[in-house]
Amino acid sequence: MFEIKWLVLGIAVLMYVFAVIFQEKKSFIALGAGLAMMILGVVSPRTVITELINWNVLLIFLGSLIIAELFIYSRVPALIADSIVCASPNVGTAMVAILMMTGFISAFVENVATVLVMAPIALALCKKLAVNPAYFMAGLAVMANLQGTATLVGDPPSMIFADYAGYGFNDFFIFQGKPSVFFAVQIGMIAGSVFFYWYFRKLGKERVYIEKEKALTPVPSILLLLMIAGLAAASFVFGGLTYASGFLVMALGLAGLFWYCCIRGEGIKSTGKLVKNLDWDTALFLTGIFVVVGAVSSAGLLEDFAAFLNRVIGGNVFLGFVLILGVSTVISGFVDNVPYIIIMLPVAARLAGDLALRPELYMFGLLIGSCMGGNLTPFGASANVVAVGLLKKQGVSLSFWQWLKIGVPFTAITIAASALFIWLVWR
Repeated sequence: MFEIKWLVLGIAVLMYVFAVIFQEKKSFIALGAGLAMMILGVVSPRTVITELINWNVLLIFLGSLIIAELFIYSRVPALIADSIVCASPNVGTAMVAILMMTGFISAFVENVATVLVMAPIALALCKKLAVNPAYFMAGLAVMANLQGTATLVGDPPSMIFADYAGYGFNDFFIFQGKPSVFFAVQIGMIAGSVFFYWYFRKLGKERVYIEKEKALTPVPSILLLLMIAGLAAASFVFGGLTYASGFLVMALGLAGLFWYCCIRGEGIKSTGKLVKNLDWDTALFLTGIFVVVGAVSSAGLLEDFAAFLNRVIGGNVFLGFVLILGVSTVISGFVDNVPYIIIMLPVAARLAGDLALRPELYMFGLLIGSCMGGNLTPFGASANVVAVGLLKKQGVSLSFWQWLKIGVPFTAITIAASALFIWLVWR
């Protein structure tokens, strides 16, 4: 068993390294690593299908992606954003309001999709004001990543956390009578908004007027609201994240596809293109990661790592909190946070148990650090990569060092504010 343990660790590390180097192939790399674990006999195919692959998370992820695509198609977000800009008293306020709206949408819609729907609005506003759009686009990405942490459907790490901790949709708002992770994120959002207002306040004091977008249809907005209400109801009735949530979200997504194809009349070809353009790469990546992490756990490596951290911390609760938060932030600034959080959730929970703490203290710290840490660098999160790519198409360059001018202070401010809230409420 000793040899197998270290072989499993070697495969997991190699998977991580290759996934970072060849990001466009990360799903195949993860699936290949999972297959290697089965060939070695660390996990059986039956265990993989019935226990390790989290079908519920995959159902929620894919269903919410479909609803997000339809929501973008409806042009309702663009109409709301245009209305906010017209109602803002000056340029700085308008830009911050757009960033805040981006964050709000991202709490319920996948981060990359949010950036894609808000980017044309941001670029048009910057063109009208003759302003370089680089930092505004970076702001869209980091705000989307920030608020993606706030709810169960905001981002894959939140879904994974909910499944592990047994959290329902409502538990992200109030858990055991205390304000939960949603409010920690909002504290960070307020701090981040102040930072951006300070950054954009000198751009002009005049009111901005733009032509408002026309919404095509309210149906996707209704589906989104039904998803939120349905998840809240399922959370209340079943007391956590169950397959009722996954089937609900997927059913609404399929209903949306039927509406789009048949009732809206877009046809099979357009519907097939919408389905093809969903983020299948992340779905496959998640599948492979579930298998690899299951093998790592079966080999006893997670227990070993938890014991090592326990020795390092030595009973110092604050040191443990800062260590989990800091390491998660730095790692997530450079590598994908999905495999990291899957590995670290049981480690954080065990560490909190060994110290006789509420597991939320360390698990919330892990979630905040691993999600918000992606804002550090231009490749720390998919939304960041998309924002930089959209700028490049506009002939605007945003280098690694230029990104750091926004990413580092924003990450430090938002994580510090959110972490302080978590420490004060959940210690």
